[in-house]
Amino acid sequence: QVQLVESGGGLVQPGGSLRLSCAASGSIFSFNFMGWYRQAPGKQRELVAAIPSGGRANYGDSVKGRFTISRDNAKNTVNLQMNSLKPEDTAVYYCNANLIQYGSSSKNYWGQGTQVTVSS
Repeated sequence: QVQLVESGGGLVQPGGSLRLSCAASGSIFSFNFMGWYRQAPGKQRELVAAIPSGGRANYGDSVKGRFTISRDNAKNTVNLQMNSLKPEDTAVYYCNANLIQYGSSSKNYWGQGTQVTVSS
């Protein structure tokens, strides 16, 4: 069993900052990549940022220059530092991981989601 547990969402004013964290647990052999997606009401889920093992991070166009993704491989965590937040960043943010468990092939996993609301 693999679990992704997110934390750090909440309410913030425009221009403010939030930091999201996601911790993966279970019998994990290796990660292909970890990342964050978001879904606003009435919209499709979209990529926010993703970081492959040993590779460069990839960001959605709307967050480039404002958000930074990072990984702690020793702790199986991925973090998302969000600065200069805008009302349009309001969404449920989902942690995503593509990983390999011992004795298995690559699979995709999702966290339960954490709400981020940017409003004055």
